[in-house]
Amino acid sequence: MARLTSWLSRVFPLALLPLAVGAFAQQEIQPQARDAALVNRVTWGATPAELAGAQKMGIDRYLQAQLHPTAPDKLPAAIQRHVDALSISRQSDEDARTIQIAIRQKAKELPEDEKLQANREARQIANQRAADVNARALWRAVYGNNQLRDQMTWFWMNHFNVNFQKGDIGVFLSQYEDRAIRPHALGKFRDLLVATMQSPAMLIYLDNTQNSAGKINENYARELMELHTLGVGGGYSQNNVQELARILTGLGVGSTLDPPKVKPALRGQIVQQGYFLFNPARHDYGTKMFLGHTIGGGGMREAEQAADLLARQPATAAFISRKLAAYFVGDAPPASLVDKMRRTFLEKDGDISATLQTLFASPEFAASLKHGVFKDPVHYVYSSLRLTYDGMPPITNSQAGVVLLKRLGQPLNQRLTPDGYPLAQSDWSGSGQMTMRFEVANFIASAPQVLYRESPDDRPKNVPQPPNLLKTHDSNSLFSMLSPRTREVIAQAKSTVLANTYLLASPEFMRR
Repeated sequence: MARLTSWLSRVFPLALLPLAVGAFAQQEIQPQARDAALVNRVTWGATPAELAGAQKMGIDRYLQAQLHPTAPDKLPAAIQRHVDALSISRQSDEDARTIQIAIRQKAKELPEDEKLQANREARQIANQRAADVNARALWRAVYGNNQLRDQMTWFWMNHFNVNFQKGDIGVFLSQYEDRAIRPHALGKFRDLLVATMQSPAMLIYLDNTQNSAGKINENYARELMELHTLGVGGGYSQNNVQELARILTGLGVGSTLDPPKVKPALRGQIVQQGYFLFNPARHDYGTKMFLGHTIGGGGMREAEQAADLLARQPATAAFISRKLAAYFVGDAPPASLVDKMRRTFLEKDGDISATLQTLFASPEFAASLKHGVFKDPVHYVYSSLRLTYDGMPPITNSQAGVVLLKRLGQPLNQRLTPDGYPLAQSDWSGSGQMTMRFEVANFIASAPQVLYRESPDDRPKNVPQPPNLLKTHDSNSLFSMLSPRTREVIAQAKSTVLANTYLLASPEFMRR
């Protein structure tokens, strides 16, 4: 491996990367190449099958189908069986949480050594469920049919970041993704915002479970404005933080599925959905002044009023539009593009699909197809797996791919800070990262036996080997932007494994 990395460092030196991109941008992009580049951008990575399906449908219709998916999420039957066998498929988050609470309650009566073991067992429930969420995420990315929605689910999971290692967030991670984020990933931003505000995972992560009348915790209120909506410099004050924190008092997580015991006058104010709980006994019912609006003591309704105000602020429209533009066209998106998206966001009441439609229809987006967007590790691993194993039996060992993301520094749902993973090229193009990508490329190209393992001890036989990707698919415009230098290097490869490694490690494949 060291010899391979050294060789690749010579044939694909880091200095070559900006040169390759510059040459790429100067080429006049042909219609078929443009189709491939667009499919590559709106999916986790173009494959021969995905591109052929898009061209058969017509690129415009394909894009509309991705923006407004009506077909249910579908996975290959073999993969669906694996997903169905996961703990998150066989048991609801509520049931898992109830079991976890019961274990800890019983542990209080046990001797110290047994108590420690019981608490480890309770913790393992959260860890296993989080691992299963990550396994499902990889399978969906590699094989799902609603690729844009899947990308946007990851985008919003990163935007509304939670770290499953804090507290018992792992128990609630499945519902966070599938109830709070995924259904609204292409819908209205306001609905997405409210769903995250009522998610146990978010309320635990940003400490709102500790926020109550007379004992204010401002952490969630501050991040809700700085990271989720208005952005840094979005025009809010410290007083707005304090008032929003008061509005959010009482939003938390129940210790049981039974309603809390409160005064009779407050019983009608209780809001409970699974373990999400608005406890009126913990809420500050005083009048608040937030973003120039008076919000009276209305209980849970106050949080919804705050969400309405935040989602419809011009600063929110600009912040979200800029972040979406950077994700799809690259660092420092043109101000002209951000302004068009901002106007659509405001005119369409935060409609995410409409905002993306404005982006995809823009000349700025068309121009970006010429030079590509540098891949962060998630895009790099997913696109490598999608391309290399397209047309082959579905890979069953998702854990191998999840481990690759950890090696590249972007483990799923484990960003320690609430800002989510950075996505700029400078964050992921250092020499250490590129060296590790060479090793990941070689693993994906050469280790199908690992990817087809059904268990750690499994040694699958007669495992199919990926074909020479460039030779097999060079006629369908997937690789039309490869430079002569890259083609020469791949042609010199002594084996199919090395040819595919060189392709996946090439400067051009580092961009989407």
